[in-house]
Amino acid sequence: MPLRPFLTPRTVPAALAGAALAVLLTAPAAPAAPAEPAAHVRAATLSIPAIGVSGLPVVPYPGSPDDAPGTRIQDQGVAASPYGPGGGVGPGDVGNYIVTGHRVAAGGPLRALPSLPPGASVFVTAGGVTYEYTITGTRTTSFRSQASMDAQRAAVPGSPGAAPTRAMITVTTCLTPEDDAAGNFWRDAQNNPEHRIDKIGVLTATEP
Repeated sequence: MPLRPFLTPRTVPAALAGAALAVLLTAPAAPAAPAEPAAHVRAATLSIPAIGVSGLPVVPYPGSPDDAPGTRIQDQGVAASPYGPGGGVGPGDVGNYIVTGHRVAAGGPLRALPSLPPGASVFVTAGGVTYEYTITGTRTTSFRSQASMDAQRAAVPGSPGAAPTRAMITVTTCLTPEDDAAGNFWRDAQNNPEHRIDKIGVLTATEP
């Protein structure tokens, strides 16, 4: 049976075929979906029911605990979370998630942190996920000791050089009243006292 006219095979000229291929190769790709921000740069909120902290904003920044940028964040009455080589990881990540806030200045959002007992829950919400940490210990950091500061920001809190195997948190604030009462009025360039109290916890639940 003879082929119908609209089924008659046609030869595409080589130049036209090349042009079509060039169009296919150079046509702009569909825009990619926005990448999900890494956990350590996500803004978060902090809630510690045992001491009346609820929905405290936590602002991430590259740096180290209570450096100049971090202190400026805390001066706004919110908490700060340093990340990078001198800081920690993000919410829920394996390693040390560091949250620091004022106890006396800027409304003192962490004024009651020293009284937080072992077993208390700390909730961090970021990216639609709530991470529950359980407090397991307390340590004191001296800002006049590099070794002490290294221990505070270590991937395993208190153990510089140790490889982390689980998600942990360090919530830290100043011991200004205690230092002043002891006659220790030393201050660093950001007006931080020598000592800080660190409440350390481990991740125990995630929702959803």
